[in-house]
Amino acid sequence: MTAPAQAPAAPEAARPRTLKRELGLPALIAYGLTSMDVLSVVSVYGPATAISDGHLPAAYVAAIVIMLFTAHSYGRMAAHVPITGGAYAYVTRGFGSATGFLTGWVMLLDYLFLPMVNFLLFGLYFNSLFTGVPSWVGTLICIALVAVLSIIGVNWIKRMNSVVIIASVLVILAFLVLAALNAPDLSLEAVMTPLSIGEGGIAPILAAAAIVAFAFLGFDGVSTLAEETKDPRRRVPKGIVLATLCAGLGYLAFSIAGSLIAPDWTQLENLDAAGTELMQSAGGDVLMVIFVIVNTVGIVLCGTAAQMSVSRVLFAMGRDGILPPVLSRLHRRFRTPYVAALLVSVVALVALFITLDQAVYMINFGALAAFAMVNLATIKVLFFDMRLRTGWGLLRHLIMPVVGFVSIAWLWTSLAPFTYVLGGVWLVIGAAIYIARRKRHGGPLALQLDGVSTEAMPTLPYQS
Repeated sequence: MTAPAQAPAAPEAARPRTLKRELGLPALIAYGLTSMDVLSVVSVYGPATAISDGHLPAAYVAAIVIMLFTAHSYGRMAAHVPITGGAYAYVTRGFGSATGFLTGWVMLLDYLFLPMVNFLLFGLYFNSLFTGVPSWVGTLICIALVAVLSIIGVNWIKRMNSVVIIASVLVILAFLVLAALNAPDLSLEAVMTPLSIGEGGIAPILAAAAIVAFAFLGFDGVSTLAEETKDPRRRVPKGIVLATLCAGLGYLAFSIAGSLIAPDWTQLENLDAAGTELMQSAGGDVLMVIFVIVNTVGIVLCGTAAQMSVSRVLFAMGRDGILPPVLSRLHRRFRTPYVAALLVSVVALVALFITLDQAVYMINFGALAAFAMVNLATIKVLFFDMRLRTGWGLLRHLIMPVVGFVSIAWLWTSLAPFTYVLGGVWLVIGAAIYIARRKRHGGPLALQLDGVSTEAMPTLPYQS
């Protein structure tokens, strides 16, 4: 009897090449708020209040206005270039692959060091709870945890983000209510005084705005989720602007409540820990402990959000061939850029050897450079290339991006000199990498939009 012919072996499952679209507008807003870490307002309250000479709410108003202009530019570009990559994708679309790569490269400073800040903060909290264990152990635990969370995908993360955001909002609301109940003077004048310009003029307020503006860093991460969002042309722009606005209003409300519970900021015992001191003054040890717990979990998710953002930028660069293509590999089950995520985790081990201040220096340089270039790309692509000048076009695609660029350029003046040195070295390294990759490819490298080079696309279909 003849043996039956064996069926051919089933071919290996094709490796996925596209990210999974499963995010809606609420998830995008939650992701943006987590990236910015709503409770980060607590950590800068004391120093920023001192710099503003007791007018921190006014400084937040200035910072909100400044960051909303740039958020608007991100939103407009997200509507017309709905792909992952954020500033890298937008600047490439406007100024070509060389400028786009260098923007993406400098943006990596923001995205690579932002999770490190969270890892370092987690280590400090861990050491404060378990004094016998070195802080680097907590930092290492956080790095490993974030590595797993960044690979399992946005569907899991969006649920966790929502829980933490709700908890953070509840903590802030509890603080607002208790601060109002325990305020020595709850009057319109007490509310409006810190919102006005003081005897020192506007200079202290603007100086403080330059500091608190960095609490908004992370809203741009929403743009890197374009290929994981349903109807990204409409939802991503809304997610960027609404996340920025919601975070700003939360910061503003906290600063006003803080001025009510402690109208004379010079009486605060420790400016570096002024936020937790205010929590304890308003709600006692119970509120302070709840704050510490929620903030610790928020730190982990903020680090995850930052790592997810940078892994998607690396994914986009790998897919375009600017960086090694292995970075564009997606996990078969989760359809996430796991190789890029693991690489970021390895790089994050640098957090074991640097200080918190050094990490913050690099974040500031990278973020502000990317913000400035996105404002310019908005003008180039939408106003000049696509000629969207009718109706609100002049305001939305020229005037507002110009104001955004000038505002970000002003923030640059607040950076430490050491930041420019490190940033310059990083740019030189990036330029060398780009030149080497271009020589290997034998010509310019083009950004890909659903498999079609954007350099061959004079316009994109969405024109609102």
